[in-house]
Amino acid sequence: MSNSCSRRELLAKAGNGLGLLGLASLLRQENLLADLSSVALAKEDEPRDPLAPRPPHFKARAKAAIWIFVNGGPSHVDTWDFKPELEKRDGQDLPGFNKFTGFFANEVGGLMKSPFKFTPRGQCGKMVSEIFPNLGTHVDKMAFIHSGWTESNNHSPALFMMNSGETRMGYPCVGSWVTYGLGSESRNLPSFVVMSDPLGRGLPKGSAQNWGAGFLPSVYQGTYLKPAGVPIDNMAPPAELAGERQRRQLDLLRSLNGQNIESSPAEKELAARIESFELAYRMQAAAPEAFDLAKEPDHIQKQYGLDNKKCVHFARQCLIARRMVERGVRFVQIYSGGMENQLSWDGHKDIEGNHRGFAEETDQPIAALLSDLEQRGLLQDTLVIWGGEFGRLPIAQKGGKPGRDHNPHAFTTWMAGGGVKGGVSYGATDEVGFKAVENRVSVHDLHATILHLMGLDDKKLTFRHNSLEQRLTTITVDAKVIKEILL
Repeated sequence: MSNSCSRRELLAKAGNGLGLLGLASLLRQENLLADLSSVALAKEDEPRDPLAPRPPHFKARAKAAIWIFVNGGPSHVDTWDFKPELEKRDGQDLPGFNKFTGFFANEVGGLMKSPFKFTPRGQCGKMVSEIFPNLGTHVDKMAFIHSGWTESNNHSPALFMMNSGETRMGYPCVGSWVTYGLGSESRNLPSFVVMSDPLGRGLPKGSAQNWGAGFLPSVYQGTYLKPAGVPIDNMAPPAELAGERQRRQLDLLRSLNGQNIESSPAEKELAARIESFELAYRMQAAAPEAFDLAKEPDHIQKQYGLDNKKCVHFARQCLIARRMVERGVRFVQIYSGGMENQLSWDGHKDIEGNHRGFAEETDQPIAALLSDLEQRGLLQDTLVIWGGEFGRLPIAQKGGKPGRDHNPHAFTTWMAGGGVKGGVSYGATDEVGFKAVENRVSVHDLHATILHLMGLDDKKLTFRHNSLEQRLTTITVDAKVIKEILL
């Protein structure tokens, strides 16, 4: 029957109708009943496609972002934050040190000098560790933030904090917030893609929660690219849906689901599901070409290190990242390092061997990515971020070859491209690199700065959840954009 309705609709109409009439009467008497005409117009103006491009809050300096997530907690005092005082005080105790600052309270040693030699690089004279011979040539493009601090000394909470602004799982990550705010420039590829360590080391702790959409519609979560084989499942349509059959099936689904959206405009998750079907269909045509690195000239493949066994896996990911942003993908995140201690930059034992090995895997590919983006005119519109979930202590962790324990009080992040000044350093740690002491930068400040460069005001980028206007930088924090590193 044309006038039939579902049980849910019947209950809604019969159970709530009379009560809502009474409520409306009371609200009108108190002059609290809003004019719903403007609300209706706003709903009509909203795009049905949740990934449709949307204007930024103000002029963006970056159209896309590539985040090199240095998983495990890289040691700032062994990479970018040169501390000559460590060499002078090597082996001495750190006065007033709380042995519970790190993770292994019974393995606390004395101050330990860096096992790596530092030399000045670039026109700015930045002191850089020997483990980055290629990245050292790009320091005049980089803005170093040396005064970062975070809220946890444990990997999973710290990873969640760096990705979502909360130490608990279940909150949207930065990439999800960016694509929620701006939509996607690409209609045939995901707006947000994630790549992880491919050498059997596993996913970062917390796994896919690190790139989840939390309470945002699921269409904004990161699309994980598998490190081996076909990057995305079902990239080719099944034989039984060849030709126009799959298109007709999707059109039928859109028609049926669209009727439900018309009756309930609040069904944002259903709209996201419809768009995910459509995006998957378009990707079956576009993704194989985007992931085909054989189309790159030989000199580009060699520049990234595809012929270098030590870094070929990360080289592939950096080259894919460039091809993604070149095709309109909004946010790319690449994880260096996997799940457990020595399988990531988590140098509890043998900090020299650990960091040297992971630097050999990443130094050439990331340097090539910066060069490639620049020569293609993409760097000015692409924000590149390098950093981990926390830093490491300036003291030695005893047992075996000396390593360093976790340090939530200090870490270094650098940014390049996308409206960032080059050859500058912001903030500082104390003389041994234990704590951030000058122009301290919270994780929320980093997030506010990233959003700002993408043309988004962190205080205006909100989503209503549990009756609260939620945001990446949390409603209780006054995050500050680091304007000193911006062009």
